[in-house]
Amino acid sequence: MIRNPWTHKNIKLFYYAKGSLMEGFRRLGDKRSRERLMRSMDTLDREQLETRLSYYNKVDVPFKVPEDAEAIGDLKLPKKNKAYYFDLIEFTRYFPDMLKFQYQFGDVTQIPLAPALVKSRPILEDNENSVLFKFNKVRHYTFTNDRIPYSRKKDVLIGRASVKQEHRREFLRMYFGHPMCDLGQINSGTNHDEWLKDKITINEHLKYKFVWCQEGNDVASNLKWVMSSNSIAVMPPPKYETWFMEGRLRPNVHYIPLKEDYSDLEEQLDYYLRNADEAQNIIKNANAYVRKFRDPKLEKVLCLLVMDKYFAKSGQLSPLFPKWY
Repeated sequence: MIRNPWTHKNIKLFYYAKGSLMEGFRRLGDKRSRERLMRSMDTLDREQLETRLSYYNKVDVPFKVPEDAEAIGDLKLPKKNKAYYFDLIEFTRYFPDMLKFQYQFGDVTQIPLAPALVKSRPILEDNENSVLFKFNKVRHYTFTNDRIPYSRKKDVLIGRASVKQEHRREFLRMYFGHPMCDLGQINSGTNHDEWLKDKITINEHLKYKFVWCQEGNDVASNLKWVMSSNSIAVMPPPKYETWFMEGRLRPNVHYIPLKEDYSDLEEQLDYYLRNADEAQNIIKNANAYVRKFRDPKLEKVLCLLVMDKYFAKSGQLSPLFPKWY
């Protein structure tokens, strides 16, 4: 994807233009093309491929696709969630049109009754029906090239968010206007518009040591770029996960954790302000965690593998890598 160097965000105009072009030629992929792409795996980290594949697609027993499942050949551009659709057809075009599967677009917080491709799922042991796929990557997979050292950043927790959920409202009730924080909501027309503040850019966020990364409907969409920066994510342990594998994140290793009632915010910020070496270690670990998601070839092959395993486990396709799944 093409990224704006000033905002650090992906340029949606180019993304949608590419998606529209793909829509016109989505029948051109075939099995030979898929196998040719898979041969590029020889240059990739095999252990990481296997580990991440088994994490995203946990379906380990054969299953039957429900009768109402959609066939690849019947996919049509929806009025909403176009980004999800473009992410889907980028890879379905490498498989036969008659294959059927289930998928759910949007912020998914419940586990489907049968295996389905989703962007997000609860972090639970028995979530195997939620097959994680890299959906809406134009919004969620934004990274930074932060050149401001941690030591030169402001000793404050910065955060701007759309505040619609009770857990975000509770956080602002407690810490809006707090001397260690610069927090605000960006959505108006609420009964708490006293928290309104102007939006700020990612570059503005990067002037601060700590960034508010609280979950919304599912995951915190800013977590990826924060963890790629020289600032530190501050949040309660995540309840949901996506392709970014938030369930693998470790408190005090990849981010600064808060209690569920947020009561320890001052204590946590004060601790890491007094222990800069430990703060720098979190930044180092977070940056290393992010790097595995920044290899375009690896990401593309993994998306293909997740689909291939789904179709293989549903008995519709001979698996490319039977020993793996």
